[in-house]
Amino acid sequence: MNLQRKHLELIQALQTSETLAAAATKLHMTPSALSHQLGELEERVGLAVVNRKAKPLHLTAAGKRLFETAQDILPRFDRLEADLTRQVKGLGGRLSIAIDCHSCYLWLLPTLDQFRRQWPDVELDLSGGFSFDSLQALAAGDLDFVITADPEPLNGITYIPLFQYESMLILPLDHPLSQVEEIQPAMLKEQTLIIYPVPPRKMDIFRLFLRPADIEPAHIRHSELTVMMVALVASGRGLCSLPNWAADEYIDRNFVTARSLGQGIFNTLHAAVREESLQLTYMQDFLLLAKDLPFSTLKGIARPA
Repeated sequence: MNLQRKHLELIQALQTSETLAAAATKLHMTPSALSHQLGELEERVGLAVVNRKAKPLHLTAAGKRLFETAQDILPRFDRLEADLTRQVKGLGGRLSIAIDCHSCYLWLLPTLDQFRRQWPDVELDLSGGFSFDSLQALAAGDLDFVITADPEPLNGITYIPLFQYESMLILPLDHPLSQVEEIQPAMLKEQTLIIYPVPPRKMDIFRLFLRPADIEPAHIRHSELTVMMVALVASGRGLCSLPNWAADEYIDRNFVTARSLGQGIFNTLHAAVREESLQLTYMQDFLLLAKDLPFSTLKGIARPA
């Protein structure tokens, strides 16, 4: 049938006009051009869409069905054109963000708030990376910005370092390891480790501390929420590992204590972005905020080397 936007606009004009001539005026067409387009539409539909003999004009059942569709679809076209125009001018667009590191929400909130103030026409969306591969989704165009501590080489993806942090071992206040001067991998062999529901290879404590020493904890328990992980640790149900800046709040309130892993396990948080997105002004501004604001809100982080 191959109906086009112009056909829906024609139906909309006919519904709101008393004569073909009036409809032609609304569409900035001559009456003969409108009659030709109307004939083309009815040929494609296979039915009459307007009763030409009625005074005023009256849509047929088929015409009314087309008008209902026009009411739904034409505003979508208008919004699409407006959105694309804003993107071309660099005034708006979409910024869909995923977080791979799972304890990043706290530091990100001031960045999101400041960005919304500066770019109110950019649509923000935020999701966690528990149930899907966020970097692959970024490469496929389903996401626009991924925060990760585990960069993977992918074609078309650029990684921008944000800040460096230390991964700490979080323990109950009365745990025997809290008295140990330097935590060694073998000391965790009999422990229960509480982690986010992601593959262990994505966790700093496994990738940078335990696995190089060929050590696995006795048990692994999962929790999606940082605060729940800390509560489990405080109640003696296991140990966990958190970035130093994420652990500070709970340590300062004397809920738990922390120790360095070995002589210190340090990693860098990165922003992953498609290369073509770096040309967008709002993306450049978001990156600047993500790189600068954490140093005024977080303790224990450092500029990337």
